[in-house]
Amino acid sequence: MMSTTMDLLKKDLTVEEGSLVLSQDVKTGLVLVDVVNGFCTVGAGNLKWLSGVLVSSLFLQAPRQPDKQISDMVEESVRLARLFCEKKWPVFAFIDSHHPDIPEPPYPPHCIAGTDEARLVPALQWLENEPNATLKCKDCIDGFLASIEEDGSNLFVDWVRNNQIKAILVVGICTDICVLDFVSSALSARNRRILTPLEDVIVYSRACATYDLPVHVARNINGALPHPQDLMHHIGLYMAKGRGARIVSEVSFAAV
Repeated sequence: MMSTTMDLLKKDLTVEEGSLVLSQDVKTGLVLVDVVNGFCTVGAGNLKWLSGVLVSSLFLQAPRQPDKQISDMVEESVRLARLFCEKKWPVFAFIDSHHPDIPEPPYPPHCIAGTDEARLVPALQWLENEPNATLKCKDCIDGFLASIEEDGSNLFVDWVRNNQIKAILVVGICTDICVLDFVSSALSARNRRILTPLEDVIVYSRACATYDLPVHVARNINGALPHPQDLMHHIGLYMAKGRGARIVSEVSFAAV
């Protein structure tokens, strides 16, 4: 039934995806959204038993078992981060990190600061000592808002301006939550000329992922909202495109 629904959805709500060839002609920055253990590393999240079913606190934390969409996202994110840093192109990484006493409704406690959940996945932890990368712990869904400092400045805005970035390539998790919220805010800020000289916000679909809470599982959990992975990933991409983002399914680098 779900595959039939997906086929109909993709036919009626098409997301046209292009390809992207990166070159030095357009200054591009890579933005990684929440590629952390608590969302990506098998068994690393805050798992709970509810109604006899093991779920990840009603929403994504780490997958219980290997998840192809998430593992593919991590693999592509690592590949791009390596290549960007080798070329000395700017990288910005959001790290979901929360104070234990400050809730984030409607979500239960997750990615608590100081725990392994709130660290980049092992394959990206080298970024912690990478001078080419800017890391920002975020305590809310929207990384753009989380970048506002106490003095009113915005670390992400400063990163774009200081590096004179004309395009950002966005990857990470969750496609329909943190990725979508950040992309929407970045597009609004661009339109208001807050992010000059930024022109393009590009979402790489194969390097994005979301969590899976199937309908048949959610039915057995009081208060749970179904969240079928493929469907919500598609919806997240569709909404991002509707806000003005470019969606690409292939990313390569121009020959020097």
